[in-house]
Amino acid sequence: MSFELKVKTFIEKEQLLQQDDHLLIAVSGGVDSMALLHYFVETQKHWNIRVEAVHVDHMLRGEASAEDRAFVEKYCDENDVYLHATAISIPAILAQENGNTQLICRRERYRYFKEILYKTNANKLVTAHHADDQLESVLMALTKNATMNSMQGIRPQRLFEGKSLIRPFLTVTKTEIGEYLLRKGLNYREDVSNSKDTYVRNRFRHHVVPLLEAENPRVTEQVTHFTSQLQEDNTFLMTLAEGVFSKTIKRSNENTYSMEIEAFQLVPLALQRRLILILLNYLYKDSNTIQSYALLTSILKLCDTTAGYAEIHLPEDFLAVRRYGKLMIQKNSSTEDYLSSEKIIISAANGWTTLTNGKRLCVVKLHDLSSELMTDTAQLFYFNASKLHLPLSIRARKDGDRMLLKGMDQPKRLSRLFIDEKIPLNERNSWPLLISQSDEVVAVIGVRMGMFFSTTPQPNDDTVLIVD
Repeated sequence: MSFELKVKTFIEKEQLLQQDDHLLIAVSGGVDSMALLHYFVETQKHWNIRVEAVHVDHMLRGEASAEDRAFVEKYCDENDVYLHATAISIPAILAQENGNTQLICRRERYRYFKEILYKTNANKLVTAHHADDQLESVLMALTKNATMNSMQGIRPQRLFEGKSLIRPFLTVTKTEIGEYLLRKGLNYREDVSNSKDTYVRNRFRHHVVPLLEAENPRVTEQVTHFTSQLQEDNTFLMTLAEGVFSKTIKRSNENTYSMEIEAFQLVPLALQRRLILILLNYLYKDSNTIQSYALLTSILKLCDTTAGYAEIHLPEDFLAVRRYGKLMIQKNSSTEDYLSSEKIIISAANGWTTLTNGKRLCVVKLHDLSSELMTDTAQLFYFNASKLHLPLSIRARKDGDRMLLKGMDQPKRLSRLFIDEKIPLNERNSWPLLISQSDEVVAVIGVRMGMFFSTTPQPNDDTVLIVD
């Protein structure tokens, strides 16, 4: 199969192009990107698409970098392709940040790509990743803590800043790309940094891949099939996981999620991992954080048992807590911030009120209690409304707070109650308290209910507090 037919078949199979697409092709001047640009210059009428190019000079190689840009500009001028080009002083940024050169280059490069995508209203960014890149990515993932995502390698397309990023060359090797460019009589620029072993990818490219190719010359093709099958399997499993997610994990707000661990444990392990992955996608934007093997494993381990209290600190000030058979993930200070404002009124007129610790409260008259309000996890607490100063409210703890419990003559200090109930020190000041209109604490939500409440209706009880 010819190079052109191989690429065409892959584009059609993966549905990478549609008529009237406006492509922005990332071109460095190297063999891969020059072949990519030329392929679309030659086939744009066939695909009925519009083509523009984008180039970034990272200013890392002095005159050589500037010559790369001039080379790309010359090709684009000769082939009637509009080129967007810029120079970004990566050395200056490195001096300020002292970070990883490749990561900073990628960040700044893609920031410019985004700018041009929206400036031109192009709908797809196109990069020249190929089958060799796929093999190297899988090998690099194997040497780290491989996750279900990293082992799938590079995807043919993904979302990028609300648009699409496509990789039409993933099915062809670097050798095939070079042969295509040679056959077309075209030249390219060679980045001398590609020959150095400074970067991890280069070390795999120069030393590991040749050993594998000596064992099996078609190893790149085999890995391409392998990653394609993994991606197809994962798509199916993620669809199943998304269906389970809404039934298993409750979202109180953008920073607070909770679930019953027993229900989570009933889900097959393959879906458990993906439920956590979906959750991480909600919490974080950084793909390295989302795909962290250590993060995924630590959250799963927290769900191994329903017994006792345990917590782990997550990136960006999130906290995962296991308590009373429930897992909660929230911003470390979200509950405190939420409760530091005005009191939250809990009344029969308000329906359900969701707290940031994942609990939902609802007050109804006993004669209005219906099966529609009941869930498998709902707890009912009956009381006589005339004995409480309604309406009830939610607030955080104050110094000197006490609560009268059944069987006690004197109210108990909440500071002592929190110690007895093993409530973590960092959560005590923000724990939601149910109070009467006279500011009397009548319940510590999720911990203890005060003397006014019963789990079975008493003769004079006329109202129900539902805690879910």
